Amino acid sequence: MESFNSTDEGDVVFRDVILLALTGFISMVILLLPFVNPPTEEESATTPPGNVIVELFWDDKRDVDIDLWVQAPDDIPVGYSNKGGLFFNLLRDDLGIYKDNSPVNYEVSYSRGISDGIYVANLHLYREDTTPFKPILAEMLVSVVDPDSDKRRQILKTSKMLENIGEEITVFQFKLDKKGNLDKNSINNNYVMLRSGNKDSEGLATDENN
Repeated sequence: MESFNSTDEGDVVFRDVILLALTGFISMVILLLPFVNPPTEEESATTPPGNVIVELFWDDKRDVDIDLWVQAPDDIPVGYSNKGGLFFNLLRDDLGIYKDNSPVNYEVSYSRGISDGIYVANLHLYREDTTPFKPILAEMLVSVVDPDSDKRRQILKTSKMLENIGEEITVFQFKLDKKGNLDKNSINNNYVMLRSGNKDSEGLATDENN
């Protein structure tokens, strides 16, 4: 009788220990869940890098190399052969399908801060994929991240048809103040050479209002 009671008591203690260990483990998992869950899309999009963002898209199925060139006020042109200036950096130089495992044809430049003055955004058709070449549509988007709220807003968007190899066109000239506010009266596509003029002052954009 004494042996039976001793064994029964041991089973109860064993079960209690297991239950306490399991409860502790579950509690730890619950406490750690907020730290292991990845941030939501909304959370990750609240603080995008850079302040002035220029993006270029073209047909993902075409092995065509289109280059994005940008220029901030009082800065040098930034593109594939000169990927960084005082303010802008080219973060992605896309060669088309050639040597590219990404499914998207896409280039992007970001600025560090927002300078007051005229910005220029150009496209250059560098390489074709067919002979004779078939014109290709390129889309450009310009966004600004508010320096106070870190909220991103799109300010310009357009599509341009590129038809000639070696062709460089100005898609946008536009003026921003230091808060990223767009002067709508400043928007134009008057040609400014960036790719060929990136080593001298010939390609510098000027504020015609000054």
